[in-house]
Amino acid sequence: MALVLTAAPAAEPISLAEVKAHLRIDANDEDALLTALIAAARMFVERTFGIALITQGWSYFFDFWPQAGCITLPIRPVRAVAAVKVHDSAGGSVALDTASYAVDVLSEPARLVLKGALPPAPSRELNAFEVAFTGGYGDEADDVPAPIRHALKLLVAHWFERRDPVVLESGAQEVPTMVAALLSPYRRVRL
Repeated sequence: MALVLTAAPAAEPISLAEVKAHLRIDANDEDALLTALIAAARMFVERTFGIALITQGWSYFFDFWPQAGCITLPIRPVRAVAAVKVHDSAGGSVALDTASYAVDVLSEPARLVLKGALPPAPSRELNAFEVAFTGGYGDEADDVPAPIRHALKLLVAHWFERRDPVVLESGAQEVPTMVAALLSPYRRVRL
């Protein structure tokens, strides 16, 4: 299975001005660093929690359709499914008729369920099926829940104030307790 970002978010969930106000910085000397830290904090939260903050496009590829006929999408929240495609070994693809499947974006994780029989086995062995979908809380920063936005500001401040090198072999690095607490409601619970 492969997950491919097809359309990056058009904005960040927090602005440079918000971060500078949070850190009480008036000068512009650190703007490039702060901008990079904002993007890094967003990507860290998105990857750690399997969420998309600002609207973005994704394609989820898998080798075969499960016998149960149901696919769960790995990113949340899902706003819409644009297409379900079957790829062949010649490089072509065919989109499944939207009447042949149902999409449940209210569930977490979102799921796509076939209404009838499984699609025929494609001639392509790897990544034969693709679900193209849109994820995210919305197009604007204000669409992102306030606790996540605050956690991002705290994480940027933490990284800004602690510029020590990180040794990757030493294990996982700690996230500040306040950041973890703000993000805990968004952790995916597995039963």
